Amino acid sequence: MDAASDSSARNPPMPPVTQGLIIVTVLVFMLQLSGAGALLDAFALWPSVGNVLTAPWQLVTYSFLHGSIGHIFFNLFAVYMFGAPLEQVFGPKRFAQLWFASVFSGALMQVLVATLTGNMVPVIGASAGVFGLLLGYGMLFPNRRLMLLFPPIPMPAKVFVVGYGALELFLGLTGMQAGVAHFAHLGGMLGAWLMLRRFTGRRRRG
Repeated sequence: MDAASDSSARNPPMPPVTQGLIIVTVLVFMLQLSGAGALLDAFALWPSVGNVLTAPWQLVTYSFLHGSIGHIFFNLFAVYMFGAPLEQVFGPKRFAQLWFASVFSGALMQVLVATLTGNMVPVIGASAGVFGLLLGYGMLFPNRRLMLLFPPIPMPAKVFVVGYGALELFLGLTGMQAGVAHFAHLGGMLGAWLMLRRFTGRRRRG
């Protein structure tokens, strides 16, 4: 094996769906920065039942919009970190199903909570999909070590996922962190869990 092929084996190329999600999201953000933000308001998730019935595309398109450079950076960094290894395991088709199930489920959860609370604030960002990938990563690689940013403490992925999910539930119920769609994050995790169960069921029947 020559040096070039050895380097390629150690650093496999980014899988196609993960790469596509990152590229499309960056292009959409550049469009937002160019002054088309008002135009793209139609693609944010306005979480009312009536609006979703008349604009169902918002259940997916909201995930490609972001409010700041920090917002998009951390979401896409997580897509790269957790999405690439999951797509390498599942393949492009199933990985895409996992991602969009998370995004869709997160949107539905946010619509439900907004309907119950009357808080109809529009939602943007890929976080529901990211939380779905995080759950999938914790289920597939439960003992891999993940490092928190603040504080920098390493822990197994399964502990990280459970802890993060519990924190999102606490913040969502208490309202201590306003301006964040915590229940969309939890909905993303639920959608990923349901899709992973579907994958497992198919494997058993096969």
